[in-house]
Amino acid sequence: MVYRGQAKKRKKARRPWTKQDERELRGHSRNKSPLKTVVRSMQRTAGALRQKAFSLDLSLGHRSSSKRKKKR
Repeated sequence: MVYRGQAKKRKKARRPWTKQDERELRGHSRNKSPLKTVVRSMQRTAGALRQKAFSLDLSLGHRSSSKRKKKR
């Protein structure tokens, strides 16, 4: 219910995934790009990218190997 003086929130229209978008996402997955980089370059949310990567059976959001603790 909307009361006087309140505005309705409008959802943003979803941008459909094109074949080019999917190719770019596959490339980022292959290159093991950090998620932050992928978010900036594709201008989509991290959640949207993760969902699409999951549906395409891709891994996404790799950690850099230098920061990981190495087991001895």
